[in-house]
Amino acid sequence: MQFTELADFPISAGVLTEWLPYAPAAEWKQDSRPASYIHEAHLRRCSDARYGGGRESWLGTAFEIDGEIDPEKFRRALQRWIDRHETLRSHTSLSVADRAASPLIRRTVPPGKVTVRRIRHDPSDPETIRDHLHGLFDDYTTPHRWPAYVFATLEQTPGDRPDAAPYFTVFFGADHSIIDGYSIVLVAHEITALYEEERTGRRAELFPVGSYIDFGAAERDESDQLDEGHEAVRIWKHTLKVCGGNAPSFPLPIGPRPAHPIPQHRASERWFDEAQASVFAARCRDAGAGFFAGVLACFGAATRELTGVDNFRVVAPSHTRTGPMWAGALGWFVGVRPVDLDLTGTTDFDVLAARAARELRRTRAAAVVPFDRVGELLGVPIRPKFVVSYMDVRFVPMAAQWPEWNARALRSRSFAHDVYIWINRTPEGVNMSARFPDNPVAAANVLRFLHRTRELMCDVVTSSARVPGAPGREVPPTGE
Repeated sequence: MQFTELADFPISAGVLTEWLPYAPAAEWKQDSRPASYIHEAHLRRCSDARYGGGRESWLGTAFEIDGEIDPEKFRRALQRWIDRHETLRSHTSLSVADRAASPLIRRTVPPGKVTVRRIRHDPSDPETIRDHLHGLFDDYTTPHRWPAYVFATLEQTPGDRPDAAPYFTVFFGADHSIIDGYSIVLVAHEITALYEEERTGRRAELFPVGSYIDFGAAERDESDQLDEGHEAVRIWKHTLKVCGGNAPSFPLPIGPRPAHPIPQHRASERWFDEAQASVFAARCRDAGAGFFAGVLACFGAATRELTGVDNFRVVAPSHTRTGPMWAGALGWFVGVRPVDLDLTGTTDFDVLAARAARELRRTRAAAVVPFDRVGELLGVPIRPKFVVSYMDVRFVPMAAQWPEWNARALRSRSFAHDVYIWINRTPEGVNMSARFPDNPVAAANVLRFLHRTRELMCDVVTSSARVPGAPGREVPPTGE
């Protein structure tokens, strides 16, 4: 599944329908469970007008379903999906008077009490539909109100397909506070399965899932016991020291911060097909490393070649889905770790991959502790500025059907002055997507950096004499 922006998703003329969740005021119950650290930090950050009040912090997906839409059965499928994931029936808010310091207030709706209302629009052209979807997602996915998510469908002209068969596209967007990148790749399968059960009676057979709200409450109880002697705190303290009091920055210049926020530039490419990815994975195993460690080795070698520095420093997200009950749950199950890859004396892949594997093991403790809690203990807010994310999503249910469904993961626009790179391994191969400041300096340096990294990864594949066998199963979504 490719991660892209809505602006890059192909849209045809058709009939757009909004599907809007609704719960009567009487159904909302006070809920004493606290928000996760990352959820609360996101709420408070989005209260700052400099970040747009929470607009445009959403993740989403789009996928196709064959046949003409049955509105009532699709409505029931959405309502059942909302019942399945408690985070879609709960809302955490801050006082409007003082969002920076006010306590959190949570209210939750019991299962079966959320309905979905349908608003059908007249047929429109592709650009009108795209603009409408942008506005719909930007307006409805703010973390400060419920629902912080929205659905839409687009019934498209059958002639758009070679076989002229009817189909419709499902769009879903949600604020980042209730969903992460791995959650997004679960959506197409779950909604399609529930709709097919409503339509045909064939059981959806979805695995039971836990509640992200329960996870956040448990995480906060555990994190409140931390002190400055914890290994995660020591790891971040050292990183802040060697990086001048900040999180790691992109190793090349990215130009000055603009006076007024402007959308980031984006890039997206297929780097490997699955056969090439299998060869690369085999070389990583030969070096005693996982796939992500091999990717970091190539980023490090590119850094060494382009800058001459002795360390590749970056922040790497890692999932916190520590048990089977969280594997299919919707939520923001993400921790981050600082990575400091020693480049001294070599650009050899095997050596750097082994060093990267050791570094990922060394920083494992930091990945499972909320970095906002670490920031509290250190008295320094930690804001990632250069991030490389890796997900292996080959084993997500029905991942092999993503090309048939034209399934994509979507991101909102971003106005940050940062560099984010996502590497995703799918059943089709390896995809890269990136966002960085929209100025000539950043464009030149980030694209040069990505191009050289891709060349180095390709060199690993082409120089390998090993015939690839069946790829080993890596633990999703990080595959460390």
